[in-house]
Amino acid sequence: MRDAQSFDDFYRGAVRRMIRYGYAVTGDHTEAQDVVQEAFARAWRQWGRLAEHPAPEAWLRLVVSRLANDRWRHLHRRRVLLSRSGPPSTAPPPGEDGVLLVSALRQLPAAQRQALALHYLFDMSVEEIAREADVPVGTVKSWLFRGRCRLAVLLPDVHIDELEANDVR
Repeated sequence: MRDAQSFDDFYRGAVRRMIRYGYAVTGDHTEAQDVVQEAFARAWRQWGRLAEHPAPEAWLRLVVSRLANDRWRHLHRRRVLLSRSGPPSTAPPPGEDGVLLVSALRQLPAAQRQALALHYLFDMSVEEIAREADVPVGTVKSWLFRGRCRLAVLLPDVHIDELEANDVR
C-alpha cells in the first residue's frame, strides 16, 4: 500500500536535488524538470516497494539518468534522420481566408466551434456528434445552426465554397 504522506516527505526532501541533478545530466532546465517529474511519477507508482528500498533517492537518480539518456538517444536518432533526408520543406503561409476563418472561429463558443469542426472536418453526422458530446441531437443542431449564422455575420465576404476550394478546411 502506498503511503501518501511518506511520499510527500520524500518528494519535498529530494525534488530540488533531483532537479539540479537532472539539469547537470540534460543541460537544459526544462528537460530536467520533465525528466524529474517522470521519475517521481514512476516512484509514486512503485512507492509501496520503493519506500522500503535502502536508498530510494539513489533509485530516483538512476531513473533520472536513464530517462535523460533515452532523450539523448531519441534526439540523436532524429538528427541522423534529418541529416539523411534534409530539413523538412517550408510550409507555405496560411491563406488570407484561412486566417479570417480561424479568427472568426475563435469568437464562437467552444461547443459551437467543436460541433462545426466535427461536422465539417471529420464529416460526422449530427447523431455522431451528439453521441460523442453526450448531448441531445437537437442541441447539436442548435450549435451548428448558431455557429453557421455567427460565421455568416463574421465572414460576410467569404463563402463556404471558396473555403473548400482553397482547402482551408
